[in-house]
Amino acid sequence: MYLSFEHFLTKSWYRSSPWLFVLWPISIVFVVLIEIRKAVLRYRVSKRENLVPVVVIGNITVGGSGKTPLLISLVKELLRRGIKTGVVSRGYGRSAQKGPIEVNSETPFYLSGDEPLLIAKLCKCMVIVDSDRARAVKFLLTTGNYDIILSDDGLQHYSMNRDIEVVVVDGSRGFGNGLCIPAGPLREPIRRLRSVDFIAINGEVKREQYPPHVQVIDFFYKPVKFVNLFTGQVCDPNHWKGTKIVHAVAAIGAPESFEKSLQRLGLQVILHAHNDHSCLKPADLSFNDGLDIVITAKDAVKLDVECDHDVWCLEIEAALDASVIDKLVTRLSEKRLYPIAQ
Repeated sequence: MYLSFEHFLTKSWYRSSPWLFVLWPISIVFVVLIEIRKAVLRYRVSKRENLVPVVVIGNITVGGSGKTPLLISLVKELLRRGIKTGVVSRGYGRSAQKGPIEVNSETPFYLSGDEPLLIAKLCKCMVIVDSDRARAVKFLLTTGNYDIILSDDGLQHYSMNRDIEVVVVDGSRGFGNGLCIPAGPLREPIRRLRSVDFIAINGEVKREQYPPHVQVIDFFYKPVKFVNLFTGQVCDPNHWKGTKIVHAVAAIGAPESFEKSLQRLGLQVILHAHNDHSCLKPADLSFNDGLDIVITAKDAVKLDVECDHDVWCLEIEAALDASVIDKLVTRLSEKRLYPIAQ
C-alpha cells in the first residue's frame, strides 16, 4: 500500500504515537490563534442575518468523517419533502478560480472539485463553489428561491454566518489522541462540541464523551451498488460476481472506512490509499493480476482515464432515520427561522 506522509501522520494521530507530543507546544499556539480568529470573525458576522437558514455540515477533525454522504442524504430527503434546497462548498482540489461557480453534473471536476460534483450528480440541486463560502451563499440566492442552504464542510469558516451546526464524527476513529494539529487530528478543541446543534455519528461510539444537551444523530454507510466503469454494468453489492480478492483504490480522507465497507460485503481487500482529493492515474489502476479493482464514487467522478473492464465503483449512501429532518425543522422552529420552520 502506498503510504504518503499524510497517511503516516493520520495513523500516528489515531494510534497516539508518543513522538507527537514533541509537537504539543505548536498545538497550543495553534489553539490560541484559532480562538482569536474565531472571536474576530464571529463578531464581524454577528450583525448579519441570513435571508434563509444556513446549515453547516462539518467536523472538528482532519480527514474524512462522512460529511459529504450525510449531506447528500439530507439534501435528497429535503427535496423529497418539497423543501427547496441549495448547497455551497469550497470546492477543495479545483483549479484556482476567483469568484463563485455553478456546478452541475456536466461541470469538469477541475473547476468544481470532486465532492461538489458528486453532490450535483446525485442530488440534482444547485451547487455553488467558492473559496469564500459567505460569497457563495450570496451568489446562490441570486440563482433562485430557496428554503434552506446546506454547506458541505465549513464549520471553521467563521466569515460565513450559520444558523445550524452539525458536527460529523467517525465513530470508529473518534478524536484520536485528543490533541489539535499538528500534534493531533483536531481542527478545534473537543469543547467546541458544546456549542453545536447536532452531533452526527457515523458508526457506534461511546456516548458519554458527548455533551448531554446536544442532540445526537446516528447514521451508517449503506452500500447501494457496484457500477462497472467500462461497461456500465450494475451489480447488487450483496451478490458480487467478481473476484473475491479485490484491489481497493481510494483517494479519500479515511480510506480504511472504504476497506471496511468492502470487507463487510465478504471481499478480501488489498488497499491502495492515496492522498485525499488527488486524481487517480492509469498506473494507479494497473495491477495486471486479473483481480477486480474497486474505487469510490468520489474518485470515479474525477477519473479522466479510460477504464478497463476490471474497474468498478462502489456507490454508498448515508442511511439515517427520516426523523432527522423533523429534528432539523424543529430546531429551526426553536430559533424562529423562516420559512422552513413553518
